[in-house]
Amino acid sequence: MSENRTSGIRRAGRVAVFGAAASVAVGLLSTGAANADAFVPLPDGQKASPAGVTISRVGEHAVISPSLAANGAGRTAWVSGKVFADVTNTPEGEVGPWNGATNAPGTNNSSTHGASRLTTGYIVGCQVSIADDAIGAKVGASVDTSGFGLSGGLSLNLGPGQVKFVAIQGKDILKNGTYAVEYQDTPIEVNGCAGYAQARAYTVVEIIGDHYSKTTLYGQPFSIG
Repeated sequence: MSENRTSGIRRAGRVAVFGAAASVAVGLLSTGAANADAFVPLPDGQKASPAGVTISRVGEHAVISPSLAANGAGRTAWVSGKVFADVTNTPEGEVGPWNGATNAPGTNNSSTHGASRLTTGYIVGCQVSIADDAIGAKVGASVDTSGFGLSGGLSLNLGPGQVKFVAIQGKDILKNGTYAVEYQDTPIEVNGCAGYAQARAYTVVEIIGDHYSKTTLYGQPFSIG
């Protein structure tokens, strides 16, 4: 699979999305992480499902920066990684009206819009341990479907016990093939959390059709300070 990438400002967070037939590059403009105080390497992961989907995540890491206000309630995680979805059994879809996520706890941005879909992002929590048994988000989780705009990253206001699912980027899957999302130095700013904060990557592949399936790969939780 060939890759065509659009170069952006080096300090900007950027996302490259490319599929079986074409490549799409999306630049995210943001300030750099020059004052970062912690580099967090994260392990690769893979999950295969009987539905003909294999998800892999490689090269994930985060750089944690304290808030410029130095008040202990704000910090930024600059996240990077690359996700592949190998899909061998999907109907050829046609993108229709976007119905959005159900916003139910733990839905991970599930949606129905006429095509199979790859979505990747992060779960972010304040004073919540985002372990496997906590992903159901019993403590007021919500799903942010806005993703990241061209003007910068995403700023989250999180109080104690709150969890949010934040979509970084996605790709429609219109036929069988290998699809990928790459993001680098993408900023997730957390505000209002005076206690400890955690984040965890997630990737969801939804396959439409008579045998609907949803395969989810989670990353390792890490502290945002």
